[in-house]
Amino acid sequence: MEFNGLSATIEQLVEEAKQARSRAYVPYSGFAVGAVAIDAQGRMHHGCNVENAAYGPTNCAERTALFRAIADGCEAGEFQAIAVVAETDLPVSPCGVCRQVLAELCGPDMPVILANMQGETRVTTVSELLPGAFTSRDLNK
Repeated sequence: MEFNGLSATIEQLVEEAKQARSRAYVPYSGFAVGAVAIDAQGRMHHGCNVENAAYGPTNCAERTALFRAIADGCEAGEFQAIAVVAETDLPVSPCGVCRQVLAELCGPDMPVILANMQGETRVTTVSELLPGAFTSRDLNK
């Protein structure tokens, strides 16, 4: 699969997300998730979930990858794709908070690759994950 002229396969992105998953900090749930976001220059930004005993401060892998990319100088809207992987029966799906962050920082048609450790994948888009998303357009009304 090619993302706007960038050469990266679904398999490559899932493998990168698996590497990120191996660094997850999950002492409470044991549910490790990895993600990788690819930007317009083809750079890969890895993220894993990081839990906290207070639960609320826990951060998901998808948000970690996107926030890390923004902190490294990426602009909102320049992401080409994101892959997410976990040990689940079906390809893992982002939580509601992550879906909202995807809607904020990524284009509505950006591919979102959902995967599990058994190699099953499903490709969707940001707008398919969160139809009718609340965005900055809603703040101007």
